[in-house]
Amino acid sequence: MAMKLSIFVALIALLLPLLSTAFSPETPTDRRILVLLDDQSIKSSHSIFFKSLQSRGYDLDFRLADDPKITLQRYGQYLYDGLILFSPHAKRFGGSLDLAGVLEFVDSGRDLVIAANGAASDLVRDIATECGVDFDVDSAAMVIDHTSYAVSKTDGDHTLIASDEFIQSDVILGSEKIKAPVIFRGIAHSLNPVNSLVLKVLSASPSAYSANPEVKLSSPPSMTGSSISLVSVVQARNNARILISGSLDLFSDRLFGSGVQKAGSETIFEKSGNEQFVTELSKWVFHERGHLKAVSIQHHKVGEVVEPAMYRIKDDLEFSVEIYEWSGKSWEPYVSDDVQVQFYMMSPYVLKTLSTNQKGLYSTSFKVPDVYGVFQFKVEYHRLGYTGLSLSKQIPVRPFRHNEYERFITTAFPYYGGSFSMMAGFFVFTIVYLYNK
Repeated sequence: MAMKLSIFVALIALLLPLLSTAFSPETPTDRRILVLLDDQSIKSSHSIFFKSLQSRGYDLDFRLADDPKITLQRYGQYLYDGLILFSPHAKRFGGSLDLAGVLEFVDSGRDLVIAANGAASDLVRDIATECGVDFDVDSAAMVIDHTSYAVSKTDGDHTLIASDEFIQSDVILGSEKIKAPVIFRGIAHSLNPVNSLVLKVLSASPSAYSANPEVKLSSPPSMTGSSISLVSVVQARNNARILISGSLDLFSDRLFGSGVQKAGSETIFEKSGNEQFVTELSKWVFHERGHLKAVSIQHHKVGEVVEPAMYRIKDDLEFSVEIYEWSGKSWEPYVSDDVQVQFYMMSPYVLKTLSTNQKGLYSTSFKVPDVYGVFQFKVEYHRLGYTGLSLSKQIPVRPFRHNEYERFITTAFPYYGGSFSMMAGFFVFTIVYLYNK
C-alpha cells in the first residue's frame, strides 16, 4: 500500500509542471484551430498560409465543411480556440455546427476567419452580416477597378485589383511597412454603420465599383469607391477577433508568389504584398500582437503600503496597476501615455492620467473627494488594435467622525468673535445696570 502511494505521488509530481503549463492563464490560448474547406485541394493551393500558422505553433485540424463529425465543443468545453472558414460554397455545415454555433463560438471569446468569393453561399453571407459586414447582394458581382488594377495579360475585365489602401495601424499590420500592393480578386462588402467595432483593413480605391463584369451596366452600382472594403476586421467587446475577406484567393500560394505591377505605375514588384499582409494580419487575429493584460491593481494611503478597508474624505491616496503586452513569445511591458483611472460613483469624481515607469507600472496619486459613499477605481482602456481593459475595484469612503474635525476652524473665526463679543457686552451691561443710580 505504501509503495502504491509513493508511486502515485511521484506521478503527480511529474504531471504537475505539465498541467500548470497546459492551463496557464499567462499566455493567449489560441493554439488549436479548426479549418473548414470546400474541398481538400484548398489545403495544397493555400499551403503557404497554413504552414506559416503551423510554424508559429498552431495545431490545425482540417475538415470538409460537410463532414458529419464536425463539433466545436464536447461536454460544454470548446475543443478549438480558433475557426477558419475557407468554405464559401458551403450551404450548411456538417455535424452540429450551424450559424448559431459559429456565433456562440465568437461570443465565447474565440477567433474567426472568413474568406468568401463570388459564389459565397447564404450561410457565409449571414455569418458575415452578424459580424457587421454586408457582402454585395448580387452574387455575380465582383470588385472592378479600371484605374488601380493589376497589370495582367489574361485579365481584361480589371477584376484583378492591386490595392495599397492599408489601415494605418502598426499593431494590426506590424511595424514593417508593406511595400508591394496586395492582389485581390473577389467580392465587395460594406461595413454596417451602426457597428463601431468593425474596421477596414484593406480598402478599394475611389475608382472601384462592384458589378457583374460580364453584363453592361444599366444603372449605377450600389457599392462604389472607398466605401468598398476588401478585407475587414472586428474586435468584439469580449476581445474575440474576426477577419473577413471578400477573396479566398487572397490567401492562395499563387497570389503569394505572384509579381505585381499597379496600373499607371512603372514599378514592378517581384512579389506581391499578399503573404506579408496575410501573415501580419493573422498574427493580430490570433492574439500574437495587441493582446494586453493588467495585473497587480493596488491602492493605499500616501506613506503606507497596506490596502485599507475604506478611505476617509480628503485622504491622500496612491493607485497603481501593471499592464503588459504579449509579443508572441513573452509578456513585455506596455508603454503608453493615455491610460487613465476614474474614481467613480455614478459619475467620475476624479479622472487622472497614469504615469508610467516604462516597465509596465502605471501609477498616480490624488485626494479623495469631499463626498462619502461607495466608490470604484475604474480603468477603461480601449485603443485601436489592442484588446480592451475593463478593470474596477470597489472601496467605501466615509465622512469625518465627530472627534476627527478640527477643534477650531479658521473660517468660523467671525462666529467665535461674535460669541465672545456678545458675552463681553452682556457683562458690561450687567455691571452698568446694577451699579448705575
